[in-house]
Amino acid sequence: MPVGLVNDDDFSRELEKLSPRSIKKNVVEIIDKPSRGRDDGDNNVPDSLRQIIGEEAVINGRQSALGIAGMFGISSSSVSAYTKGATSTTSYDTPKPSIINHINKSRARASNKAGKVLSRALESITQEKLDYTDAKDLSAIAKDMSVVIKNLEPKDIAPTDANGVNTPQFVIFAPQFRDERSFDVIHVQE
Repeated sequence: MPVGLVNDDDFSRELEKLSPRSIKKNVVEIIDKPSRGRDDGDNNVPDSLRQIIGEEAVINGRQSALGIAGMFGISSSSVSAYTKGATSTTSYDTPKPSIINHINKSRARASNKAGKVLSRALESITQEKLDYTDAKDLSAIAKDMSVVIKNLEPKDIAPTDANGVNTPQFVIFAPQFRDERSFDVIHVQE
């Protein structure tokens, strides 16, 4: 066969003559790549539901929030994101202001209620009650309310600006300089 351009059939016949056992027919198969994004019928969770789930997780605990999320088919990782004010696990570090503001207002309301109960419990511990009755119940209420207030206080982990957006934090290291005399010397003859 002369060297040059040939069609596929001629090329295959010549290949089969050279090595008939090792030739396999190439079968082309087209595989559809799964599409990225939402599946059909997979709707976006509304902000109001995100706010409710985040509030529930902060006030009543994660298990309660998981119960609500389970009713709507929302994953536990999404519940974690909503608790931090984010809309998804990919935006975990950048909370949405509307969600985080709602969660913080809910924290403040619950903290104020607990503070009022704490204040009334402390006011009702009088000298007369201390002298004549056991004040363990009142002190237990006061202690419980202080724990509630402590747990509801927002935790400032990262420095933020006036809008509540995380700001960068710089750590500067100063390397120590070494004198030339501290290095090993190798003498080379040329």
